[in-house]
Amino acid sequence: MKRFLSLVLVLALVAAMGISTAFAADDGFVDGKFTDTRHITVEIYNRNNDGGSDPTNNVWTDYIKKGMLEKYNVEVEFVSVGRWTEVDDINNLLATGEAPDVCVTYSYPTIQTFAGMGGVVDLAPILTEYKDQLTDLWDLLGDYNIYYDQDPATGSVWAIEAVLAESSRINTFIRKDWLDKLGLALPTTEEEFYNCLVAFRDNAETLLGADADKMVPYSTSTDIGWRNDLLSISKVAEDIDDPTLYVYGYDDRHMLYPGYKEGIRVLNKWYNEGLVWKDFGLYTDSTDEDNMMKAGYVGAFQHNWDYPFRNGDDSIEANLKRNVGEDAIFVAVDCFKNDAGITRKFLADRVDRKVFFPATNDEPLASMLYVNFISNAETIKYLQTGKEGENYNLTADGAYEILPAVGEWVKNSGNNIDYTITVNGLYLGDATQATTALSYPGVPADVVIEANRIGKENGRIAKKYTCGDIEAETDVGTSLTSKRDALLTQAVTAPVDQFDAVYDAGMADYLASGGQAIIDERAEKLLAVYGEAPAAK
Repeated sequence: MKRFLSLVLVLALVAAMGISTAFAADDGFVDGKFTDTRHITVEIYNRNNDGGSDPTNNVWTDYIKKGMLEKYNVEVEFVSVGRWTEVDDINNLLATGEAPDVCVTYSYPTIQTFAGMGGVVDLAPILTEYKDQLTDLWDLLGDYNIYYDQDPATGSVWAIEAVLAESSRINTFIRKDWLDKLGLALPTTEEEFYNCLVAFRDNAETLLGADADKMVPYSTSTDIGWRNDLLSISKVAEDIDDPTLYVYGYDDRHMLYPGYKEGIRVLNKWYNEGLVWKDFGLYTDSTDEDNMMKAGYVGAFQHNWDYPFRNGDDSIEANLKRNVGEDAIFVAVDCFKNDAGITRKFLADRVDRKVFFPATNDEPLASMLYVNFISNAETIKYLQTGKEGENYNLTADGAYEILPAVGEWVKNSGNNIDYTITVNGLYLGDATQATTALSYPGVPADVVIEANRIGKENGRIAKKYTCGDIEAETDVGTSLTSKRDALLTQAVTAPVDQFDAVYDAGMADYLASGGQAIIDERAEKLLAVYGEAPAAK
């Protein structure tokens, strides 16, 4: 209620000041450049990286500021927002009228909430009026991403969707050196994977010696949905139809897909057999878990397709080699097959973060030109690769061999995605694939290539339906996410004989708290717009 009242006051102030969320052409923009210097603020994530730089002031921001001033006569100021608290932070900034002119979020419901109260700029008019000046943006995103969230009834565009350039999503990783030491092959089925975990547990002294009590056969976090996705969706029937994926797929952890519960049941069984990190529920960030992996105590886990390779000299793989030995390594495996014997992955559409402007933005054109500048191919290449000799060496075939950068050339995020807000993933044209294999210093190229391949194999992208805003999703995204994570964590750690009771009670609460309303509205609008209905009920 306090946040809502703050927003009402802010919007009243906006109206009193004559600031309009409707777009009007800018007479001070002549021949592609402003006649008077304009000033905009831009959101940037702060990941609080050890050894990193101030995300608002570094060589990368200098490059962007210089380019924007020279090309458009626009001064850029960066505003730091916590990466892991970004939804709450941007909510608070919007509610108090202090949001940057250019905002970025993974949460479309957040945008919907404030758009419904007049707190977000409709981008459709400016995208149309200045299309000829936004060629880099249109070339990168195209109609599909720019109009992905357009309301079919009103034509409003509250946000544009960045390109997800890397389709690999999640992989299962396992310690190959442990398998070799125990004479075990890389697992190819769920049963074989389970047997490997049992072998790790039962041979802790052989594998860890005096540190046997620190053995963690399988690690996870309180984000059960993301961190165990491949196991859970292996219980989803292969013949699931697209309407079902749409109606039950608003949660990107796939928790509402029919059959998903059975994957969590397996994880519950593993937990009660001592195969899963017993303390995972006590930690809200990744530091302690990552440190266990780096120290060599963890046998397997699921995570982002390249997770153990990230962060250069401080990566999990690099630390493993220092702490355990040169043979210590995590490799990707593909084990979890559905009822058709397929290791299905439900991959994201080619959309990623959402870029939007709050109603307090009084420089919408300058802000959109910023989005265009950041979408330029040369800008992306520089931000992703950096300076030759510091960040990369160029190979004979044109690939960028990424170096472990130090000092001012360290990137605070992989491929500098926090600055390339309209693209997530390496985006270097013909050099992309070869560069990917060389992007993780100290990790064998063949290990990276195989992980990337496995992460894509048997991928399915759900059909895109444009049904307009789902009002039931407004203002419940954060609360439902918290309920989802809590119910899954509680279900995994429950005694086996209480699993169903705990899971079902948590699901009932989740649905009653807004989940069922979203399902019902999606089904209703899908039927109204497309005449389709989900097979699953």
